[in-house]
Order: sequence, then structure tokens, then C-alpha cells
Amino acid sequence: MVHDVLVVEDEEDIAVPLMRTLEREGYEVNRVSGGAEAVSYVVDEAPAVVILDLGLPDMDGIDVCRQMRSGGYLGGIIMVTARAGELDRVVGLDVGADDYLAKPFGLAELLARVRALLRRSGNVPAQDDTTVTTSSGLKIDAASRRVHLGEKEIALTAKEFDVLAVLASHHDKVVPRETLMNQVWDQNWYGSTKTLDVTIGRLRSKLEAAEAGERVVAIRGVGFRLETGT
Repeated sequence: MVHDVLVVEDEEDIAVPLMRTLEREGYEVNRVSGGAEAVSYVVDEAPAVVILDLGLPDMDGIDVCRQMRSGGYLGGIIMVTARAGELDRVVGLDVGADDYLAKPFGLAELLARVRALLRRSGNVPAQDDTTVTTSSGLKIDAASRRVHLGEKEIALTAKEFDVLAVLASHHDKVVPRETLMNQVWDQNWYGSTKTLDVTIGRLRSKLEAAEAGERVVAIRGVGFRLETGT
């Protein structure tokens, strides 16, 4: 299967070698140079992965990511930026990015992160055809990678779904942080484990907004547990 990647980068000297490297790896690559164009492309084409530069000429990349997610895009987003601050990293993950890469970066490292995102569907420990339904009626379907509460679908990003699937397969049991990181991000994850906390935060918000009856409880120093709320 050929995966499509969208490169959102306005600097030619960065975009061209990146695209060539991705194409040599067998990806179908498209490029846009502006944020508004990127949002429109993602809504229409839904690429597997977006490599998103934060320093775009027309929009801040944080806003681009936020609009992509609010528009329903559930694919992988890797933010690329010259900003090195921890605050920028957390904000980027908080608006829906899956990964964050600071410039300058090696192309081999970026390719590794793209591969890790594309492997995400194989990182859920539940069997591919398994459907987990909690006592509150939350249905997590691993085959279709969709979550429903009755007739209503709860839209989750790839990482949010994977975390929920792991927690649901161990319902009422504590899942260690290391287990979640290894199974959802893989054992060779380069980034901070804070990405797990941010993903958990987004997942909690979506479950609460949908009145799903399930809550993710943090067990300090150990991990997280999915349980039916009272």
C-alpha cells in the first residue's frame, strides 16, 4: 500500500530534499506552502501523514493544526519548527499534533517518525477484528478504528484511538505509562513522554463532551486506568 504524505513548507531548500527523500522511500508526496491551502487540502484529500512547518507565511502552524483537527482530520501530524521551547512543544501536541521535530533535523530521523505514525494501527494490542463494548455502552471497534456511543460517533485522532483501545482492553486495570508508550508510540520513540499526557488530556475531554460514562484515571507514578464513572 502506498501512503500519501502532505508536506506543508514554504522554504524551497527544505521542502525539495524532504520530498525527494520521501519519494525515494515509496511515499506519494504532495506539497503546499501556505496554511489555508493545507487545511483545504487535508479536508478534501485526507493524506495519511502531514508534515507541518509552524513558520508559514499566512498562518501560524499551531492554528493550522487546530483547524485540521476541528475539520475532522484524523491522520498523523508531525510538526516541524525552529522553536525549541517546551511550551511550544506542549501547545503543539495539545492542539492535536502526534509528534514534534525541532530544526535542524536529520532526514533519517524524520523518516523513522513517519514510519512510526504509519505503524500505529498495528500497535493496538487488541486483535484487529476485536470490538470492546464497556458497561456504559461505549463501543471501540478496532477493525474500523471507530468509537461509538449508541448511534453517535466520537471522532478521535489515531493516537487518541490507540490509547483508548489499549485502556479499554484492560478495563478497570492500571496500564503502566511504559506499556502505553511502547504499544502506541513504539519502543523507539524519540520524543518526550509528555505527549502521552497531552493525548490523555484530549481523550478525556472528548469522552466528557460526549457524556460517554467512561473516565481515564491517572494513577500517580504508575499509569492510567479506564473505568466506568459513577
